Amino acid sequence: MDIIDRYNINKEYVWNFDRAPAPVSVDVPTVDGRWTYCGRPVDSPLGIAAGPLLNGRWLLYYASLGFDILTYKTVRGHERLSYGMPNLQPIVWPNGGLLPDKVNTTEKMEGNWAISFGMPSKPPRFWQDDVSAARKCLANGKFLCVSVVASPAKGDSIDDVAADYARCARWAADSGADGVEANFSCPNVSSVDGQLYLNANDAGIVAARLRGAIPDKPLLLKVGHFMEKDCAQAFFESVSPHIDGLVMVNGFSARVQNRNGEFLFKGRCRGIGGKAVRGLVFGQLAWFDEFIRDGCKPVRLVGVGGLSNSKDVRQAL
Repeated sequence: MDIIDRYNINKEYVWNFDRAPAPVSVDVPTVDGRWTYCGRPVDSPLGIAAGPLLNGRWLLYYASLGFDILTYKTVRGHERLSYGMPNLQPIVWPNGGLLPDKVNTTEKMEGNWAISFGMPSKPPRFWQDDVSAARKCLANGKFLCVSVVASPAKGDSIDDVAADYARCARWAADSGADGVEANFSCPNVSSVDGQLYLNANDAGIVAARLRGAIPDKPLLLKVGHFMEKDCAQAFFESVSPHIDGLVMVNGFSARVQNRNGEFLFKGRCRGIGGKAVRGLVFGQLAWFDEFIRDGCKPVRLVGVGGLSNSKDVRQAL
């Protein structure tokens, strides 16, 4: 199978949600060694981040391709619709070491894209039942993680946000999730849930509430790009007593401009993902590895973003 089925970027989110490929029968090579994910045995360290796993059927399809750590796409405490198209816009990545504040679109996928979904979610009853059904279909050696996020209303306090995160995490655990990934970063939303990782004190409050909600399940936090090492360390010191792992990097933000010089998405920033993120991943993993070693903290690190071949995997490990 040379080309696998995948998300169709020319179709709306709902169209893709409803058209998950069926699981396939392929010869999956084994990965030598004994592997664990947050202390749980798995067949390999190879996983799929939350992005493409829109529902249980998408998750089971990627499981059939040989991925063993599968993160169910971010869910909420109530239904939310996706942003309109384009949701995945191919972009040109400029040469140079600095992160750009704007990027240009291209017609052909070149390995980088702007992401604009807004973390949509089905109603809780739907995704709870879907997670339960998916877990029952997964073989031993697979790890089902569920990504959750709060949906803060205007005027909500950080305690309100923490309670919303905790409620979703408990629902995910009760539905059969092997672990929970709390999304503290979404580069294409401007609310507190999308930027929580940048506020160390608030992040610590939410992490503690999450830990209390799921004391017996692995808890991971997904974070975005830290510009400053001191900010990253402050975040780590605040959350590390409460968590099992950190997932990074959830892209960075930039404005997106078409060939006519017009800005997409009403000029608002969107998350940038793909090969462009790979260097950020390795750099940030090195920072957090240093924090873990210096503090003797039992926190695992999970690299995501732009990792596309065995060399990348070995470097991330």
